[in-house]
Amino acid sequence: QVQLVESGGGLVQAGGSLRLSCAASGRTVSIYSMGWFRQGPGKEREFVAGIPWRGGTTSLADSVKGRFTISRDNAKNTVYLQMNTLKPEDTAVYYCATRHQWSPSWNPASFASWGQGTQVTVSS
Repeated sequence: QVQLVESGGGLVQAGGSLRLSCAASGRTVSIYSMGWFRQGPGKEREFVAGIPWRGGTTSLADSVKGRFTISRDNAKNTVYLQMNTLKPEDTAVYYCATRHQWSPSWNPASFASWGQGTQVTVSS
């Protein structure tokens, strides 16, 4: 089992920045990749960004390309989501998640462990 704890959410004005962190503990040797997802009010959970745990190409949703960056620090078992030029439509609860095998897509159903989420609110 992998336990995940997100932090770094908050209230920010449009155009501002936030950095989210996701600290993993437990059986981290089993992690294949990690992802960030978000769920806005009345919306389905959607993929935001993903990163292989041991190297490889990152992936970003089209809606955040050029504004968000995902990175990891394996020594700290932590993944980060740097969010710049935030927009009101980025308002959501942000979750990190891990999966333990390759999958052709970043479908949330392929992720086994989830954090509790952190709220990001962007005011206009």
